[in-house]
Amino acid sequence: MNPRLGIALLILCIVIYGMVRAIPLISGPHIVLTSPEAGQKYTDGFVTVSGSLVHAQNVSLDGMPLLTDEHGNFSSTITLPPGNSILTITAQDRFGRHASEERTVYIP
Repeated sequence: MNPRLGIALLILCIVIYGMVRAIPLISGPHIVLTSPEAGQKYTDGFVTVSGSLVHAQNVSLDGMPLLTDEHGNFSSTITLPPGNSILTITAQDRFGRHASEERTVYIP
């Protein structure tokens, strides 16, 4: 095999590997919200908001900060008044990029 071809293939592999590893960092923060489900009814008014963060440092629920563990998981139980409520979860990464998720819940 030609040494130049071998070096070119090695460089190509390194570039592709770097691109694959950089895509999640370039795309910004991501929120995986496991609870509550959209449109879910809660008869007692207590709603647990939980999920995890990918490539994010700060998370807030309607502007109030939430605590995360070392793996990016968060959970908080809140009390809501009767009627429809829209919950907004916002995450921010260290570069200032934002991601948000909204869920609507109903309290009879």
